[in-house]
Amino acid sequence: MPTPKKGPRLASSPAHERLMLANMATSLFQNGRIVTTLPKAKRLRPLAERLITFAKRGDLHSRRRVMRVIRNKSVVHVLFTQIAEQMEQREGGYTRIVKIMPRKGDNTPAAIIELVTEPVSKKQAVVKEAEAAAKSAEDEAPVAEAPVEETAAAEAPAEAPAAEETAEAEKAE
Repeated sequence: MPTPKKGPRLASSPAHERLMLANMATSLFQNGRIVTTLPKAKRLRPLAERLITFAKRGDLHSRRRVMRVIRNKSVVHVLFTQIAEQMEQREGGYTRIVKIMPRKGDNTPAAIIELVTEPVSKKQAVVKEAEAAAKSAEDEAPVAEAPVEETAAAEAPAEAPAAEETAEAEKAE
């Protein structure tokens, strides 16, 4: 369980913070990216990723849990149909935070938080295939090792008489 955040909230109260994060998540899913302050983006990321994970499940219970946070039905529909379909191959890391120049008015660190729409890289797919192959090789390895031991045991007695013959030949000389 993550440790609770201590100190002041992003807004005046926890309820206000929840509403702000819900509105930012709605805007993120509508537009694909939003510009906000860095602390708000860092607080929004876990919420948005959890909502996308619910959308990937796609069942009624998940839809109702998302509707608790995002009140706009059209945004929830887009989340469950389009965004969840784009993120189907990903196992996490649905959002990206990019730091940009500080805001002009108050010099607050600003950031862009956006949905990662690029397909999963081929390198990750190759790594997964390699892991699967290694795992299947481990499962088959004990079966393959048993005949090797039997052949080694069968060869060992055959080598022993040859060693005895060389020893006898040395004694004869």
